[in-house]
Amino acid sequence: MGILNDHLRATVGRAAGGAEQKSWRRSIPVLARDLVEAGLGKLEMLIEYQLPRTSKRADVVLAGVNRRTGDDLYLVVELKQWSRAELFEDNENLVLVPGYRHEVEHPLLQVQGYCDTIVDFVGALGGAPEAVRGVAYLHNAADLEVEDLFDLVQNERTRLFTKTRRGAFLDYLRAQFADEPGAGPADRLLTSAVRPSKQLMRLAAAEIKDREQFVLLDEQRRAFELVLHAVRKSATSDSKRVVVVTGGPGSGKSVIALSLLGELNRQGRTVMHATGSRSFTQTMRRHVGKGDRRVQNLFKYFNSFMDAERNELDVLICDEAHRIRESSVNRFTPATHRTGRPQVDELIAAARVPVFLLDEHQVVKPGETGTVEAVKSHAESLGLRVHHVDLSGQWRCGGSEKYEEWVLKLLGLASGEPEPWTGDDHFEVTLAESPAEMESLLRDKMRQGFSARVSAGFCWPWSNPRKDDTLVHDVQIDGWSRPWNVKGDRAVGDAPPSALWSTFDGGFDQVGCVYTAQGFEYDWSGVIIGPDLIARHGRLVTVRDRNKDPELTKRSVTDLQVERHIRNIYKVLLTRGMAGTVIYAADAETQDFLADLLERP
Repeated sequence: MGILNDHLRATVGRAAGGAEQKSWRRSIPVLARDLVEAGLGKLEMLIEYQLPRTSKRADVVLAGVNRRTGDDLYLVVELKQWSRAELFEDNENLVLVPGYRHEVEHPLLQVQGYCDTIVDFVGALGGAPEAVRGVAYLHNAADLEVEDLFDLVQNERTRLFTKTRRGAFLDYLRAQFADEPGAGPADRLLTSAVRPSKQLMRLAAAEIKDREQFVLLDEQRRAFELVLHAVRKSATSDSKRVVVVTGGPGSGKSVIALSLLGELNRQGRTVMHATGSRSFTQTMRRHVGKGDRRVQNLFKYFNSFMDAERNELDVLICDEAHRIRESSVNRFTPATHRTGRPQVDELIAAARVPVFLLDEHQVVKPGETGTVEAVKSHAESLGLRVHHVDLSGQWRCGGSEKYEEWVLKLLGLASGEPEPWTGDDHFEVTLAESPAEMESLLRDKMRQGFSARVSAGFCWPWSNPRKDDTLVHDVQIDGWSRPWNVKGDRAVGDAPPSALWSTFDGGFDQVGCVYTAQGFEYDWSGVIIGPDLIARHGRLVTVRDRNKDPELTKRSVTDLQVERHIRNIYKVLLTRGMAGTVIYAADAETQDFLADLLERP
């Protein structure tokens, strides 16, 4: 088990916990014994196999030779120590296990997902599903104790075995594998290039075409065509080209990204989409790849490409590229990967045509380096040609370029003094007398069929949920209070998980922050300007010690950085609405300052 622990530390940067090591001791010898008894002792066992381009690991992948065809064959084995389990409220996709706090995914669905990921991203397999099969092996459970689990329809590629069916499991293994060494197939799996398969590309093209209908205008169309041109040129001349697309909120950057993802898949190009935002990536997976886990796997994070092969992809679409960080390294990164390599270098290296879509005014955290200059200078230092398209003039906010400019001047992000809002036929801006009035105005909009959310600067504590699974009302202003959005990936009561606050029902009853609002839009946006941004002497100034964001309270972050980030944070929050924005300032003098600029509702 020490070897396994060393392997885990080397690959994912952490040692196994006690429960994980106990699982190895109880399960791995059982499977090894079964292989020997089946006469298949020459198979290779790839233990804790990390799935390509994910942090997920399969318990074991058996590598060997297909008894019938002589081709390489891989069997994903998910080992479960469960002695009892039942379906969750007759839902065949979820399982309740005694001792677990929450329901879990059915093990057959789990192993099916692992098989699909290997087929879809291991280049050596060529997208051939017959090369990878999977089993869930509940080696401590009798049939009667888990009989509900057999209700899920099984196919030839995924099977469920228990200790009652151990004999059938041995027969299954013998029917799949020849008694030949598995070293060759194992080496080919481990050394294969990682890229989306042709089958996955066809599936993604169909999914995106069916679910998204985009119309690209003017500079959006130019950016789209420029990327396609760069892809053709890079293929014919065996060269790399870098494309940078800049634009304000709602200028169409993500529309371009998804249009490219669909079109490039239709052309048979290898392409993936990546962001630095958990909320944005998870929402993309749910909405664009809805219903198909394999399409969801095309949506990755920037730090997924630390060990990518050079030009592994034809195109890497880096959406929300202002979230690019100095480095992909985090506290879980193995020492062998702590090379000091810039994240932008990893992204440029991963594809023949890396595409960066960004808004420089949305850099909101220390360590984020996604600017045009940063991308351009690094690409040019590598001798690469850079194409830049600016989407200025194409706006989300009801077509209101005027509102965008008003916000930039208000926040001191553009030249000129703050100006009175003189109105726009396409966009409404109002000042609420209180947070309660803001909430009432927005609820009225929701009753009219509009979507709405309330967000705020990070100026109040952010507590964990109570033991009774309720949220603490941390945001408190003059008798009005609401909780922040959920911290984690699990819903709390009617409150959706953090990443889905902007898009799922129930999100209106919590106050969002920049990390859950960035990248999203709703019809009406309520923004509470906290005491970290106050009006004094005719302009807005930042107050560092009133901001409670842990990212901004670090000593290593300078006052100048904090000021820039606070202004950019409010720029993001104030530009989420498509039809209108309702503003309230917690500081009385700031409220008066805004009242002079805005007409009250």
